Amino acid sequence: MFAIASAVVFFRPLLTGVAKALLLVVKPRLSHEERAARATMRDRMLVQRAINSSNCPSHAAELRAMASRG
Repeated sequence: MFAIASAVVFFRPLLTGVAKALLLVVKPRLSHEERAARATMRDRMLVQRAINSSNCPSHAAELRAMASRG
């Protein structure tokens, strides 16, 4: 039991590296462009939700103006 525990502690960096590599095989990381596109889409959807939920037309116009600047 002690030998197994000490082996796990000794090889912990190796085991975590292998686990991270397996995770990347299963679920690859998005490229920078894909992450930027998702962030842009998320921001646009957030503004659109704010426009849809606003009760006052002037607030919606202001939100549209802010969205067009960014």
